[in-house]
Amino acid sequence: MIVGMKKVTLLCMEDDRSASLNALSELGVLHITPVTPLLGAELDSSRSELRDAQLTHISLQTYQKQTVAADTHLSAEELADPLATGYALLRRKQQLTNSVDALRKEQLLLEPYGDFEPDTITTLLERNITVKLYHTASKKPIEAPENTLLHIIRADSRGQYFAIVGQSNFTFEGAELPLPTRSLAAVLAEHDTLNQELGEIENQLITLSHEETAIQARLAVLENRAAYVTAREGMGAANRLSYLQGFCPVDLVSALQESAGAQGWGLVIDDPAEDDQVPTLIRNPAWIRPIDCVFTMLDILPGYREVDIRSVFLLFFALFFAILVGDAGYGAIFLAIAIFLRIKNKQAPREPFRLAIFLSLCTIVWGAITGNYFGILHLPAPLRGFEIPWMKDDHNLMAFSFLVGAIHLTIAHLWSALRQIKSTRAIAQLGWIGLTWVMYFLASSMILGSELPAWSMGLFWGCLLILILFMTPVKHLKTEWADHVMLPFDIIGNFADLVSYVRLFAVGSAGLAVAIAFNELAVGTGIDSVGGAIKASIILFLGHALNIILCLMSILVHGVRLNTLEFSGHIGLEWAGFKYEPFAIRRTAGQEVSR
Repeated sequence: MIVGMKKVTLLCMEDDRSASLNALSELGVLHITPVTPLLGAELDSSRSELRDAQLTHISLQTYQKQTVAADTHLSAEELADPLATGYALLRRKQQLTNSVDALRKEQLLLEPYGDFEPDTITTLLERNITVKLYHTASKKPIEAPENTLLHIIRADSRGQYFAIVGQSNFTFEGAELPLPTRSLAAVLAEHDTLNQELGEIENQLITLSHEETAIQARLAVLENRAAYVTAREGMGAANRLSYLQGFCPVDLVSALQESAGAQGWGLVIDDPAEDDQVPTLIRNPAWIRPIDCVFTMLDILPGYREVDIRSVFLLFFALFFAILVGDAGYGAIFLAIAIFLRIKNKQAPREPFRLAIFLSLCTIVWGAITGNYFGILHLPAPLRGFEIPWMKDDHNLMAFSFLVGAIHLTIAHLWSALRQIKSTRAIAQLGWIGLTWVMYFLASSMILGSELPAWSMGLFWGCLLILILFMTPVKHLKTEWADHVMLPFDIIGNFADLVSYVRLFAVGSAGLAVAIAFNELAVGTGIDSVGGAIKASIILFLGHALNIILCLMSILVHGVRLNTLEFSGHIGLEWAGFKYEPFAIRRTAGQEVSR
């Protein structure tokens, strides 16, 4: 559920501004919003330093799996600020990489002419002997200018490389190589030197990447400093008073008031205004929290005045996952992997593993009742005992998909009605519920050939009348009249949304068909040799592995979509929220973090 917030204005003496911010950061309950424009060189500097440090940390993480070289050592000064050291090393590495690329181009340009000293050509020029280097893509014989000497240096698939020597300046129609500033040997020597330095930098970066504790400590310092400067620059001032504003969870206001009494702050506590941008804080019971990792991955959050659908999302996402995968064998594999990874990662957060185990169990149950184990057509008797014959018929499964869609959308409109219970819009939501079921019967009739109930058209016109009368309160008609114009399109969209749930049946059936196809490919003609058994095993492994990957992709494409678009659209959820982030000191284990 979304936690209620209070809007807080905190006042302190201007001379106590720093002390007040320190105390407030120790308390860690107030999400601060700036009351003045965030400007200033120190603010820009702190943010820039933090951004560089975060990017450096990401770059260093790519080296963590590599082994530290035994002869690589970093000084205590370099380890004191590993992120600054890493940033400097990464910049030097980029400079060296650019230099090596330039040297490589120079090497490729000089190699066809061999190794020579450019100073020799300059010395000859002082003696009135001109030497020019050329390249031509043509393989035809070259005619040198009159009174000159032609010397072919190299001929290959790219053409001919040659020198022309004369006692005076001459012209020749060809691609002339400008006189280089150094020899090929000098280029190669510098190339080797730079590569050696690059290797040393790589070893230093690997060493730094393993200093995660020091890196986290430094990141904490920089994050604290950036947050502190942001809060300070966002404060207002008037008549020797400083003030700031922010939002505090309702259940933490008492802690803020207690601290205000001790610090001598003045507090003004109000309910957020309609136009306030309020952060979202979500707290849910333990059984709902496993789904949080999905929301974190999708990076979506409901607005403060919206609704948290995590409970419904979890239940229907589990159902969609089970239907889309549809195979008890795959579910068993997922379950085994989830349990194995949990045992191997006991210190990791438990919610993702709990979600994986729950989804795996749901998949096993669905696969058992539909009789699907790795796409095997002829199951042994013990496995057939869990089958529900009605669920094995494609027609019934398609009808079940429509039914799931109707129930899902009904919950959305019912929830929306309860949220607007004091408005006539709640009655309109009941109209949408009726129309949803009309669309269910219509889809069943058009696609499945079911008989359309005689009373369904009466329900349609009755619900349409309810929508026209109650979808917009009278006082809002002047500004929201366009909603009535769009009503026919919304009804068509309602039908399309309901029909879109057929994707559950379609994708699940496709996964089963793929599994059966690979089984037939592997063992359809029987196995009569060891080689045939090996070949069949490879086909089965690769085929089912591919099918599992496709099933997991379908979860993101379809299972998530039905919750975040279809369901969310019918409940009026726009995912307009931003995270509640209280102004607080970030500490690392065993370390005091200072600014």
